[in-house]
Amino acid sequence: MKSKTFDARATLHLVLSVALALLVSCTSSEVQKPLNAEERFALGKAKFDEGEYIEAITDFTTVKLQYSGSSVGDDAQYYLGECHFMQEEYLVAAEEYQTLRRSMPASSLVPLAQYKTAMCFYNLSPRSNLDQVYTRRAVDEFQTFIEYNPTHEFVRDAEAKIQELNTKLSKKLFDAGRLYMKMENYKSAILYFGLVIEKYHDTEFAEPAYLGKARALVARKHYGEAREELDKFFQRYPDSQDKREAESIRRDVDEFFGNSSQSPKP
Repeated sequence: MKSKTFDARATLHLVLSVALALLVSCTSSEVQKPLNAEERFALGKAKFDEGEYIEAITDFTTVKLQYSGSSVGDDAQYYLGECHFMQEEYLVAAEEYQTLRRSMPASSLVPLAQYKTAMCFYNLSPRSNLDQVYTRRAVDEFQTFIEYNPTHEFVRDAEAKIQELNTKLSKKLFDAGRLYMKMENYKSAILYFGLVIEKYHDTEFAEPAYLGKARALVARKHYGEAREELDKFFQRYPDSQDKREAESIRRDVDEFFGNSSQSPKP
């Protein structure tokens, strides 16, 4: 009886051992089974949606390096940019977006990558009194986006941001002009006010720039040029709130020419 019992127990132990070995083998096989490109991208996208950007970068990079020619290769490259963008690593994000544009120019994600490149530099644009390299770069990138994608849904937003950035650039030049006026460096003031008028005529700083330039010209006794600037001012801004100030400057100019009896013509 003991022998039969022992044999039954041994048989049961053997069966359980084999079953356990098979289970471990299957589990190990499942763990080691490599994910395909779509599965790896989906895993990364799920992590991205959960805000796990560092972990998602690992999966997107795997797709980029091991499955670059797959159907989700461009998606992985784009979301690498998105991961860095969401972490406010804008220069790195811009490089990832530009990699997509360079290496996969036929991708449907290229227009969006161009827009997001511009957004990276937009977010890096500092206050107007600081260096404006990133501001100018953002304007260039938005303009490129509009040029190549004139019907895209983000065109209006890009145009609005260009206007915002140009206003910042014009303010920097205008403030420089005012500073030179205070320093009585009228030649430099004329230069900077002129740049506002020339480059940013559609911003809010163009109007006062005309008057600033006219005042600087009068200070340098360039009355003829001052009159020309005032004529342009009256023509462009007939209902300006600064019209009285412009008329005052014009009277000083006319007095020099002996024509003080003539009133300015808007």
